[in-house]
Amino acid sequence: MKRYAPLYTLFLMFVFFISCKDSNQTNQQIEISNAKIKDTVSPYGPMGMVRNIKQDSKGNILIASFKGVFRYDGKSFTNLTSKIKSPSFWEVLEDRKGNLWFASKDSGVYYYNKKTFQHFTTREGLASNRVASIYEDRAGNIWFATGGGASRYDGKSFRNFTTKDGLSNNDVTSIMEDSTGKVWFGTREEPCFYDGKTFTVFPKKGGKPFHNVWSIIEDRKGNIWFGGSILKDRRGVKGDTLVLEFGLWRYDGNTYTKVSEKGTSILLQDKKGNIWTTGSVKPNGYWALSRYDQESLYDKNPKVTEILSLKRMGMLCGILEAKDGSIWVGSLNGVYRYDGKTFTAF
Repeated sequence: MKRYAPLYTLFLMFVFFISCKDSNQTNQQIEISNAKIKDTVSPYGPMGMVRNIKQDSKGNILIASFKGVFRYDGKSFTNLTSKIKSPSFWEVLEDRKGNLWFASKDSGVYYYNKKTFQHFTTREGLASNRVASIYEDRAGNIWFATGGGASRYDGKSFRNFTTKDGLSNNDVTSIMEDSTGKVWFGTREEPCFYDGKTFTVFPKKGGKPFHNVWSIIEDRKGNIWFGGSILKDRRGVKGDTLVLEFGLWRYDGNTYTKVSEKGTSILLQDKKGNIWTTGSVKPNGYWALSRYDQESLYDKNPKVTEILSLKRMGMLCGILEAKDGSIWVGSLNGVYRYDGKTFTAF
């Protein structure tokens, strides 16, 4: 890993760093591949897209990437999924019992009890093998956001929820339980919540529905925050947006407030109350890690600071606030740690 100097020099060093990092990692990855069953420990982190970052109960950093799920103990990286064929993962979760769950891009869910793996697919009852997110509710149920609906696992069997049950859309992107026990779902259409009996599709604003919600959180005051982004393809910008606009929105139970027009793929509220986001700054624009200051968070124009910008090198994904207060963020080229002053790239 390499440590970046002051933030204002980050972008000048970025291209050089990535080229060096990729070269070193490629050689190491080849060595691991030739003996991956015997040795899965590496000084390098995943060199591909990092979708999600968590911290386990022992303080290790867990990284879900398109190259596998890695555990970082502060010194080295261990590939927990080296024995899994074609490992591409969206998310990792440690449940209350200390077991790990891995959500894959197209091969279902893997359960790891630190000794053995158990594989869940549609054959075992999962709604779809494409799993974008995992969430554990207060009752200990494990929820999966899939391409075929939401699946809830009680430790014995799956119960699937689809549009037939009231879900707004079967392509589910995110799941979150609020302080009142409602389970919220972000989907490719309107978000909705489930109160344990029925689904309520999120009210429309001005006759326009919320669309393509990628992240949902509840803040300290009980407000629900939604993040959405415009997705691009070769034909240009597509209308996958939040309220037909991309950005960051807040809902207090009665009123919608548009906080920012910046695209928001991931949301996090830190211990100080600041809101962190990753997303495209504007359609066809660069991606940024941004921080919304807690002191002005509910003002008409809250103070927002772009902490890291990737203007030529793709997207930024998952965000973690570690127990030491550092911020970790995933990218197309690995993971970065921000200590408040400098960045460390892995």
